[in-house]
Amino acid sequence: MSHIVVLGAGLGGTIMAYELRDRLGLEHKISVINKGPTYSFVPSNPWVAVGWRERQDVEIDLAPVFAKRQIDFHPQGARRLDPSAKRIELLDDSVLDYDYLVIATGPELAFDEIEGFGPAHETQSVCFVDHAVSAKGAFDRLIANPGPVVVGAVQGASCFGPAYEFVFILDKALRDAKVRDRVPITFITSEPYIGHLGLDGVGDTKGLLESEMRQRHIKWICNAKVEKFAGGKVFAAEIGEDGAALRQHEVPFSYAMMLPAFRGVAAVRDIEGLTNPRGFILADKYQRNPAFPDVFSIGVCVAIPPIGKTPVPVGVPKTGFMIESMVTATAHNIANLVAGKPPEAEATWNAICLADFGDGGVAFVAQPQIPPRNVNWASSGKWVHTAKAAFERYFLHKIRSGTSETFYEKLALQVLGIDKLKAIKLDEPAQPK
Repeated sequence: MSHIVVLGAGLGGTIMAYELRDRLGLEHKISVINKGPTYSFVPSNPWVAVGWRERQDVEIDLAPVFAKRQIDFHPQGARRLDPSAKRIELLDDSVLDYDYLVIATGPELAFDEIEGFGPAHETQSVCFVDHAVSAKGAFDRLIANPGPVVVGAVQGASCFGPAYEFVFILDKALRDAKVRDRVPITFITSEPYIGHLGLDGVGDTKGLLESEMRQRHIKWICNAKVEKFAGGKVFAAEIGEDGAALRQHEVPFSYAMMLPAFRGVAAVRDIEGLTNPRGFILADKYQRNPAFPDVFSIGVCVAIPPIGKTPVPVGVPKTGFMIESMVTATAHNIANLVAGKPPEAEATWNAICLADFGDGGVAFVAQPQIPPRNVNWASSGKWVHTAKAAFERYFLHKIRSGTSETFYEKLALQVLGIDKLKAIKLDEPAQPK
């Protein structure tokens, strides 16, 4: 019997545990470590922050679901990984040994890298549901006392979609409250242009998102390096192609929501051979760490180099379907190793994204997510808002039911021609002459 441990129970880690159980059966032990007993659907956080969802609408108690799937659950969280000894020290001082480990921790938020940044200081966040609940209180105060708003993402950020979603959702919520005319909004981003998304755009995301901002009277500043948040102002330098500051900006705000840069979590950071300097997990094409071949990684914690040089550093996002393709490849490869076979499955890293704007939105498909691409498509319309709400219900149903992928999901993906795994090519046996 092999023991497979999944470290982290977010979008990737939870589905990872389900898919491993489906693929390995009950003869192998699966354990999940998470800091806390609850799964939270992160894509809904912008809605929580304006009161369109309550916290309990987007959270699920994982303990009964894991118990039903015969998956051991350790909600006390991890203190430190020792990959050489193949064990994890937990926060209650207990120790868990493993045969194979899947790291799915997500990121640590690097608010401390900029003065005055983060929910503990001058700005709001929608990265965690706790932050979104706090942001809802700040939103209520904004409605009562309207003033200027700043939304965006700082240097080194890699997750730009929620910033765009939130600025448009906030615009809609302010219009519904009849105070939008008293709330000037500025979007400040490290991206070289609107709609770059850390991906050099997908389809015409530049044109689509710039058009949405013009229609909604949202100003923007690109190539922005934020220096500090202080006294109700964001201080940022606009950087030119040569790396020099073109101009300085001091933008006042009554409410600010800026997304931070990410880094690896403390439990895995600074382990030689395992992580890069930012603490992200190094992985080969099989999601496997080169130095520790019994360690795999999926999701936001995976080290992916930037697509290209930009005046201000931007990272590459790890979107939901891209993460699910990593999950499926990893489940295949661990099953092969358990059976004494080599890994062979490679994730496609295809991306399907629905960015909700409250009364519309933008959808895009990138196959693969990292260019050059076979498919590079983006579209906008009111249907995206409806589709995002439907996807929220569907995904929460998957988590509650302990299912990694339903028959209907498989069928829909087949119809659309979107795969999670690259085709596995086997060498043909030599033919006699």
